[in-house]
Amino acid sequence: YFTDEATIRRKERHTAAMEALNRIYKAKIKPVEQAYKFSSFYASEISDGDFDSRPMVLLVGQYSVGKTSFIKYLLERDFPGQHIGPEPTTDRFLAVTHGRSERIVPGNAAAVDTNRPFQSLTKFGTAFLNRFEVSELPCPLLDSITLIDTPGILSGEKQRVERGYEFEDVVQWFAERSDRILILFDAHKLDISDELKRVIEVLKGHEDKIRIVLNKADSVAPQQLMRIYGALMWSLGKVVRSPEVMRVYLGSFWDQPLNPEGLGNADLFNAEKQDLLADLRALPRNSAVRKVNELIKRARLAKVHALLISHLWSKMPYLWGSKDKQKKLMGRLEDEYVKVQKMYNLAPGDFPNPEKLRAGLSVHNLSDFPKLSSRLIDVMDGGLTRDIPKLLSELRDDSETIGDEQNEIYGAIRPEDSASNPFAHTADFASGEQWVVDNNNKAKWDNLFYSLNPQGTPAALPGAGVRGVMLESGLPSDVLRKVWDLSDIDEDGKLDADEFALAMHLISQARIRGGESVPSELPPAYVPPSKRK
Repeated sequence: YFTDEATIRRKERHTAAMEALNRIYKAKIKPVEQAYKFSSFYASEISDGDFDSRPMVLLVGQYSVGKTSFIKYLLERDFPGQHIGPEPTTDRFLAVTHGRSERIVPGNAAAVDTNRPFQSLTKFGTAFLNRFEVSELPCPLLDSITLIDTPGILSGEKQRVERGYEFEDVVQWFAERSDRILILFDAHKLDISDELKRVIEVLKGHEDKIRIVLNKADSVAPQQLMRIYGALMWSLGKVVRSPEVMRVYLGSFWDQPLNPEGLGNADLFNAEKQDLLADLRALPRNSAVRKVNELIKRARLAKVHALLISHLWSKMPYLWGSKDKQKKLMGRLEDEYVKVQKMYNLAPGDFPNPEKLRAGLSVHNLSDFPKLSSRLIDVMDGGLTRDIPKLLSELRDDSETIGDEQNEIYGAIRPEDSASNPFAHTADFASGEQWVVDNNNKAKWDNLFYSLNPQGTPAALPGAGVRGVMLESGLPSDVLRKVWDLSDIDEDGKLDADEFALAMHLISQARIRGGESVPSELPPAYVPPSKRK
């Protein structure tokens, strides 16, 4: 999926849109932020790296819920800096990104790199940057998204003190810049600790990004899983104050076969996995619109902030008594909010938390701010009412174009379309039955195939070349032997690209449904089109 032509063209259009959005921000929004010191009250200034960054997926959860294993499962390989174990192993924030080679970039170096979106992390100090790393590796998935692994959350207050930085504030920083936030739970550990509760609370305002993952769900029987799901929703209901029910994905997201205890839910887990992967695939496509949406929210807050500061500035005395007057104004901010709202006809939801404004005013003197500049506000309004809607219109046209391109690549009628039609004609083998390996997986496994350096014409891999990949599945030797025999359709002791994709499909199915799911003979739909007679 992440390497097909439509996705590459979409990335090019996304880059052009982000360059235009960056120009709007620098010319029409940033001057207002700088004039009224917006970054010292709320979020830091947006850098070029923030606009150029890939969509981020933030993983949060208590220790040993499988966050790092989940990332390995998505990448289908190990990555630099990973530590997996039943004890609290990940003691740092780890950004897993695309790179030409495998390497670890220390946090202090990553935070000063203008090409990365991590520059504003410097405000959390050296104590945090020493606990932050960037893991780079070549991987098709990471060419479109960035994964953020976080330290496992414990329940003890001692851990919070010894971190040396505010964990919740760092999570909030990443949440503001993330396209998706995955909160992972272990089927055997549904309790929500105090620190996890605080983390969930700082995610307020990002409910649309949050998804819940109930991991290791294959370790319980179907009846127990139903009760565990109910208990999880009950626990979340006490913490998440939202009238909407959060989307929960059930499954076992790691690179091992399903536990025999949960094999009864194999079809459910497979369907949930496909839904989650589809959700992640959609992130790059929707990333541009999300960044536009975040910038609009930021601009509205910056406008309200400027009007508030200017209103409070107008109440200050000219000569003396400014400190006492500022203290009185800070004590009745809620009343001043109402005055500004009525004066400029603003929406109450655009106003910041009074405590945040008080905290910022405690380190600033109102007399140091400039008088309200109507010109700056008018220019920013012009960006919000003309430039950004025009950019959104272009993005909407692009999304329609992308749909047409995908139809050209995958065909106007998808396999699932005909499968859902009870009157659809079922193609037989001779007329070209749909191959069981879909286009998305074929592209993924082709990348893996060519990374193993196949030889000859057509390119093929001998048994020794694929042995390591097949053993990584964790399946028994007799199952792997059966997979090899079925996949080597030419019986030449080698696997070409199509045969290799078939082998990977059989292994994938066996890991989900068990070794008995591997057929004794290849059904017609399993035979690659290039091998059909």
